[in-house]
Amino acid sequence: MTTQKATNIKWHHGKISRDDRVNLMKQKGGTIWLTGLSGSGKSTIAVELEHALIENKHQAYILDGDNIRHGLNKNLGFSPEDRSENIRRIGEVAKLFTDANIITITAFISPYRQDRDNARKLFQAGEFIEIYIKCPLEVCEQRDTKGLYKKARKGEVKEFTGISAPYEEPLNPELTIDTSKMSIEESTRTIIAYLEEKGYVKF
Repeated sequence: MTTQKATNIKWHHGKISRDDRVNLMKQKGGTIWLTGLSGSGKSTIAVELEHALIENKHQAYILDGDNIRHGLNKNLGFSPEDRSENIRRIGEVAKLFTDANIITITAFISPYRQDRDNARKLFQAGEFIEIYIKCPLEVCEQRDTKGLYKKARKGEVKEFTGISAPYEEPLNPELTIDTSKMSIEESTRTIIAYLEEKGYVKF
């Protein structure tokens, strides 16, 4: 799916540089890649993080796993091949948002390490922030807000990550947040502190 089919094309550059955008927007764009099991808290943290950033006059936008599958990736299922293509497309979209100097927050299970590594390769150094939203499987199952784990245990949902499909933990994420030990507020503050420390934003 990654073979270049279009020919006679070239990348067009505008007159506005990345530095121009940084100076205008008073922030440094990047992609915050939240990865973890279903029910670990990725989407909830993404929503709180976006809200905190916007409230403090920073430009941020969430690319959420379920939302993307309603449109851009509605033709993809959950086979290993489709999961990889799902993440490839999201990586490309997140790169465009980052080029626009937006703080982009992605909330995807993205279970395969190689797919996440491939997404990272699209970005310049410092633009890709992998955050492992860690949570024990049993805790995720207890939350089970969508009832998906119960269905997966019954065999009603095929290729469900953590039950009938694997999840490969990140080896060297920029941050690891254990939501079985930290509240959503604490998790959000931890990410914001990282963004401040690394110079993406000022609060």
